[in-house]
Amino acid sequence: QVQLVESGGGLVQAGGSLRLSCAASGRTFSSYNMGWFRQAPGKERDFVAAISWSGGSTYYADSVKGRFTISRDNAKNTVYLQMNSLKPEDTAVYYCAASWDYHGSAGSPYDYWGQGTQVTVSS
Repeated sequence: QVQLVESGGGLVQAGGSLRLSCAASGRTFSSYNMGWFRQAPGKERDFVAAISWSGGSTYYADSVKGRFTISRDNAKNTVYLQMNSLKPEDTAVYYCAASWDYHGSAGSPYDYWGQGTQVTVSS
């Protein structure tokens, strides 16, 4: 069992930056592949970024490539999403997710999800 708690969301102007954190419980965090997803009002949940258990492999959605960076600190049981050059279309609730055996962009294979943190980018 893994519990995930996101933080770091807020209101920022376009062009600004935010760093989201996802703190995980449990001593096996370093064995889990992690992902970030987001959901805007009235839209489906979209993949943002993923990182393998070791941190050696990462994936990004085309819409955030070059602007967002996913990373992890297994000693702190935390995964991060650094978001730069934010745009109004990045406004959404951001969720982190954990999977024991899946590393990719589909949401359904992830086993555990956090409650989400709101990111609002004003123009």
